[in-house]
Amino acid sequence: MLTLLKLLKDGRFHSGQALGGALGVSRSAVWKQLQLLEAELGLSIHKVRGRGYRLASPLTLLDSVAIAEHASSCNWPILVLDSIDSTNAEALRAIERGQTAPFLVLAERQTSGRGRRGRKWVSPFAENIYCSLVLRIEGGMRQLEGLSLVVGLAVMQALRVSGVSGAGLKWPNDVLVGQKKIAGILLELVGDPADVCHVVLGVGINVNMQMTEEVDQQWTSMRLESGQAFDRNRLVAQLGQMLQAYLSRHQVEGFSAIQAEWEQNHLWQGRAVSLIAGVNQIDGEVLGIDSQGALRLKVGGVEKIFSGGELSLRLRDDS
Repeated sequence: MLTLLKLLKDGRFHSGQALGGALGVSRSAVWKQLQLLEAELGLSIHKVRGRGYRLASPLTLLDSVAIAEHASSCNWPILVLDSIDSTNAEALRAIERGQTAPFLVLAERQTSGRGRRGRKWVSPFAENIYCSLVLRIEGGMRQLEGLSLVVGLAVMQALRVSGVSGAGLKWPNDVLVGQKKIAGILLELVGDPADVCHVVLGVGINVNMQMTEEVDQQWTSMRLESGQAFDRNRLVAQLGQMLQAYLSRHQVEGFSAIQAEWEQNHLWQGRAVSLIAGVNQIDGEVLGIDSQGALRLKVGGVEKIFSGGELSLRLRDDS
């Protein structure tokens, strides 16, 4: 099925006979594969008698060679998959298989993409970026302090360099444009964080997606913000270079050296918010973050510190 897709990706008409010849199957088999492409991948295929079949628009697929050409300074090994449950899950399996870090896992689609707090990450085929970078961490907890916030900064800067000037941060792991989510980060850890461990840095970016009924919150994409389609290979290369730069700085200088830059780009700095922790709600004003990436809130006139993976931050109605 995906071999057929690669024949159609140029967006031009191809006759059923030519496609069948290239695949070594009958025209009826080609027809069945076309139906599967539409049903399983949500692609729109135009069928015109006498001309053949073509995709509604050309498709550029992820390609490790093309990514490397755009990012000569970033030489992580790259695994590109057509379809996977989630890139984080595949990255964790690769660690179990003994694959040497660092390496990057990319997929054209995820069938079980995950966000924070177990939320589904909508992952249509060949429209967005779904990737996971695996790092081996030595040297204890200091190397993990504020790490998800550092990744958020790298993602935000990659978006800005690519033309989405309004991208900003929301504690702890979101990148927004205004009030709409455009990217998210999910970190997972394997091993002993006090000694030697692996960390999976999962990143999802809405790139060329223009519509979906599956997202349960306000969202946007690079294409919706700019009015143009983006080359995802070039974007992955830009993201890789930003990640490499920020992660290197974090490793050498620690998160405290990046703290002020993160706060300057926090869209909710000084805003009235509600912090949701399970069934509990804490109302306060965002003061910033501390040197380890924890949230600083003014609650009832007193500064309090909050951190943890199950916390969710929301703007208050009166903010």
